[in-house]
Amino acid sequence: MPRMVQSRSVLYFAASALLLLSLRLPGGVGTARAQGDRGAKASTSAKASAVIDMTGYWVAIVNEDWRWRMLTPAKGDYSSLPLNAEGHRVADTWDPAKDERDGNQCRAYGAANIMRIPERLHITWADDNTLQMETDAGMQKRQFHFGGPRWQGGQTQWQGDSVARWEKQVQYGGDAAYGGPSPGKGGDLEVITTHMRPGYLRKNGVPYSENAVLTEYYNIFYPEGPQGTVYMTVTSAIDDPKYLSETYVTSGQFRREPDGAKWDPTPCRPLWPLRALLPPVGWNENGPSK
Repeated sequence: MPRMVQSRSVLYFAASALLLLSLRLPGGVGTARAQGDRGAKASTSAKASAVIDMTGYWVAIVNEDWRWRMLTPAKGDYSSLPLNAEGHRVADTWDPAKDERDGNQCRAYGAANIMRIPERLHITWADDNTLQMETDAGMQKRQFHFGGPRWQGGQTQWQGDSVARWEKQVQYGGDAAYGGPSPGKGGDLEVITTHMRPGYLRKNGVPYSENAVLTEYYNIFYPEGPQGTVYMTVTSAIDDPKYLSETYVTSGQFRREPDGAKWDPTPCRPLWPLRALLPPVGWNENGPSK
């Protein structure tokens, strides 16, 4: 699969994401998931017990899969996607004009693909146990609920039902047992999303179904570089036996911005606008833009 890797920081992010995922997917070595925050007191809110700070404004760094993320791929371009026969059949019926007529122009902006969109994020606490993420592209709103699912039946939504929990940083070596949580803060956020309205994994009609399950891990990094630069990586695993032959794993990177000066809410579009032909969001020929 073609990649456009431009810096050692990107390689570091990718390696970190793969290591993180190996600790969690079936067959992985060690289980950070098994440790988590199960010993936390029930009375402690998710906001108060946060192990990383995800709040603020973030901009996507499109450093991989450029031609599939920044441009609308041609119909039939399913490279790198583990589609089964039914997935191919449905993708071959893609009609963006019909999507717009039917009010389904947000199909590529659902939870299973929204983190791959060139965009900016605004993350806040909706309440002490609900982390909220808004996107300027497509004007979507995700809510990560700590403490259990909120789904009570009824019509599914593009962003589905997301259950979140903090995972404390795994401690290697020292006096603590392998895999034990380290004291204090440091770790990641696990988010599992179900009950999603059927959407697209790629702008050209690659489908995911209402039974798809999305598992995500959010990490914050403070690599060497300009003072104040903070990065967030999102590792995603999508399981959908209806259309996929195996788990589809991706990773993406975001850079924290000082404020919302560049926030640009725009509605969902079934095709990318002309501005997508310009350099990617948060990226220039030398790497992440300043």
